[in-house]
Amino acid sequence: MRKFTLSMILLFLIGSMTGQSFKTDDNFKSSGKPFVKIFTNFHSNFTNGKTYSIFEVKRVYFGYVYAFNKYFSEKVNLDVENLVLGHQQTKIYLKNALVQYDKNGFKVQFGLLGTTAFKLMERCWGNRYLFKSFQDQNGFNPSADFGIVVTYRFFSFLSTDFSIYNGGGYKHPRPDSTFKYAFGITLTPVKRLLFRAYYDVMNYKTTAQQTFSFFVNYNGGGLNVGAEYDRQINHEMVPGKNYQGCSFFAGYQIKKVKIIARYDYLSSTIMAGQTTSWNDKKDGQTVIAGLEIHPVKGVKVTPNLQVWIPNNVTLQTLAGAYLSMEIKF
Repeated sequence: MRKFTLSMILLFLIGSMTGQSFKTDDNFKSSGKPFVKIFTNFHSNFTNGKTYSIFEVKRVYFGYVYAFNKYFSEKVNLDVENLVLGHQQTKIYLKNALVQYDKNGFKVQFGLLGTTAFKLMERCWGNRYLFKSFQDQNGFNPSADFGIVVTYRFFSFLSTDFSIYNGGGYKHPRPDSTFKYAFGITLTPVKRLLFRAYYDVMNYKTTAQQTFSFFVNYNGGGLNVGAEYDRQINHEMVPGKNYQGCSFFAGYQIKKVKIIARYDYLSSTIMAGQTTSWNDKKDGQTVIAGLEIHPVKGVKVTPNLQVWIPNNVTLQTLAGAYLSMEIKF
C-alpha cells in the first residue's frame, strides 16, 4: 500500500507540473486540472423497532485530467472507499488511468477506464452520491475495468460502442485470459429523448455469462424520467445462475430544488437443490424519494427516504432516513 500511495503522489506531482499551459503547433492551449468529488451522508436506519444512526464518508475521488492537444487527453482517478467508517476498512483503488483519442465522432479509450454497461444510465439518473444505478448496485457489471472502448457516432442521432475488458473490474482484475466483449447502441430520434440497448458476453470454458440491457430516458422542461430493464444469465459463469430487474426514476426541477423518486425491482432464479433464490438477500423492491437542493455551485444536499422490501417474507424490511451530500470541485 505504501508503494502504491507513493506512486500516486508522484503521478499527481507530474500531472501538476505538466498541467502548466503551453501552446502547441496547432495553437491549441494544452492544459490540465485536478478534481475532487466527495459522497457523504448522515442517516438513521430503522430495524426491529430500533434506530441506528451514523455519519459516513462513503467515497472520495481524487483525479487529474490533461489535454495534450485537441484530440489526445488522459485521465487519472483515485477512488477512496469508506473513508471514516469504524466498522469497515478504508480501501484505496486506482479507478481510472487512461488515454483518449477523440476526433470527428470517432473515440478510442485505452487503459483502466469506465465501462459502458451503465455509464449513460448513471449520468441520466444523476444521483450516484445518493444511490448507485441499478446495474452497479446489484453487481451486473463493474463501473470500471481494464480494456479498450471504441465509440463511433454515425449520425447526430446514432452512435455505437464496442469494448473489450478483462472482465473482473478495477477492484478484482482477472488473470485467467477470459475477456468480456460488449456492444452498445444509442439512439436519439428527437431532442431530449434517447434509447440505448447493450449486450456483453464473457466466456469461461463452456459457460458464458451474458448481459442484456435496455434503457429509455427523457430530459426536458425540468422533467427527467428514465426506465431500464436488465437481465444476466449464468452470473459469474455458473450455469442457471440468472437474475433480472427493472428500475424507474423521475425528477422534476423547480428552481434550486429537485423532487426525485426511484423504484427498483430485482429477482433471481432458484438453483437446483435450493429452496430460495440464489440472490435471496438482495431480491426485492427498493423505493427512494427525496428533495435535492443546490445551495451553491458544486454542492448537492438531499434529504431522502430509502426503503427495501425483500421478496422473501421471512426477511426484515429495511428503512432509512438519509441526508446525502455531494461536493465537487
